[in-house]
Amino acid sequence: MNLLSPAISSLARLRSWRIQAWRDNPMNAQREVLQNLVASAQYTEFGRQYNFSSLFNVKSFKEAVPIHDYDDLKPYIERIMEGEQNILWNTPINWFAKSSGTTSDRSKFIPVSEECLQEGHYRASKDVLTLYYCNRPDSALLTGKGLIIGGSHTLSPLNPDAQVGDLSAVLLQNTPFWGHWLRTPELNIALMEEWESKIEMLAQTTIQENVTSISGVPTWTLVLFKRILELTGKQSIAEVWPSLELYLHGGVAFAPYRQQFSKLLGKEVTFMNMYNASEGFFAAQDDPTQDGMLLFTDHGIFMEFMPLSEVGAASPRTIGLQDVEIGQQYALVISTNSGLWRYLIGDTVEFVSLHPFRINVSGRLKHFINAFGEELIVDNTDKAIAIACQETGATVSDYTAAPVYFSDTANGAHEWLIEFEQEPSSLQQFSSILDRSLQTINSDYEAKRHRNIALREPIIHKVVRGTFATWLRNKGKLGGQHKVPRLSNDRQLLEEILQLNNPTFVTA
Repeated sequence: MNLLSPAISSLARLRSWRIQAWRDNPMNAQREVLQNLVASAQYTEFGRQYNFSSLFNVKSFKEAVPIHDYDDLKPYIERIMEGEQNILWNTPINWFAKSSGTTSDRSKFIPVSEECLQEGHYRASKDVLTLYYCNRPDSALLTGKGLIIGGSHTLSPLNPDAQVGDLSAVLLQNTPFWGHWLRTPELNIALMEEWESKIEMLAQTTIQENVTSISGVPTWTLVLFKRILELTGKQSIAEVWPSLELYLHGGVAFAPYRQQFSKLLGKEVTFMNMYNASEGFFAAQDDPTQDGMLLFTDHGIFMEFMPLSEVGAASPRTIGLQDVEIGQQYALVISTNSGLWRYLIGDTVEFVSLHPFRINVSGRLKHFINAFGEELIVDNTDKAIAIACQETGATVSDYTAAPVYFSDTANGAHEWLIEFEQEPSSLQQFSSILDRSLQTINSDYEAKRHRNIALREPIIHKVVRGTFATWLRNKGKLGGQHKVPRLSNDRQLLEEILQLNNPTFVTA
């Protein structure tokens, strides 16, 4: 063990009592967060519009303020981007995180306040570090460097006082000076826009570093690993970075990638899941042996949970932490210290524990298939893909699926496009296991598959490697947090990707 490790570990764990306080009293923490948010914003334009000065509890807040999506808040945000202040939040907004778009816009621009950075993203990052050291008091994590495989949009000026970039750019630009000592690569490489060149520079410049942790989207992390092994001639990443001990991931479910990571790493590494988005830092895995991420209830975000049956209703109902149930799907609604008020973020979550509150991100409101009443979500398909891979020895790089509608001669089906890193010996066997697993996981899917009454067997296409990257490149979304939607309730995306592969795909 490095001689500094015990001292660093003790320092890192000093925050554990703070975490314990809000973990043991989450409802109190949330009520206090809401009170602070409303009090802070009561004299903003939005606060005066909804009479924040007379809102004294959760009930009155929910009665006064409607649910918003991005398009609802967009007029306010555009004014802030043009230089107006005190619109949604009471302190200056000078940063905007560029995120994937809505149906009407290619991109969203999420306001990021100083409070959001300090009380949200950075406080949560410190808590993640504390949680890790509490589980690994012998860790040498901070004696090396953290490799950050961040976003691809450099900061761009909006006006003399405001800039926009993806979340990675905003966070890196505002990182305290000491934080730059603990990370790699240099800022000019971390924020490169062109991803093929960026991966090459990451590989070239980090090989000689003492990398102890890595954070990034699984797909691009795997690409980097493979390039590093090509450059070094090594058989595993453990030979390049023997002190590597932690991989922090988020953005997509990790289950389909775990096998590839274990193979390339060549050593035991802790995998730690985080739920960090442009809108805020919501949760992180507090115990690698437990399923689910600890909900961060004291980080400037008030959270409500909308049952999926309420989505789309004229006056949708939301519930608080005291009423959530394990195993139910909820759309996440947030109010933040950047001025997002009762904002429907678009993610769906599922609670796996109530003491403490732990969640998994189960999908996106727009990423599902329910063409025949099967209510298939990404969490279902990720688990089924992992089972099919385990039983066939296959490794999946990426996938997407969409419905095949009823015709005069056939009933419905699900059509899949799968990009394999390691192909199964039999695509038909893989398809059968996938289908069987989905029936086990999702009773609605099982009912629709019964005797092929509504759904026949899935149609699976094996697409050529690089297909999904090509589609993302064509859409101007290659790199960073951008990813191909796993599920679509219409066929537009699937048809676009089929055109890229025609006539080279193989079908089961």
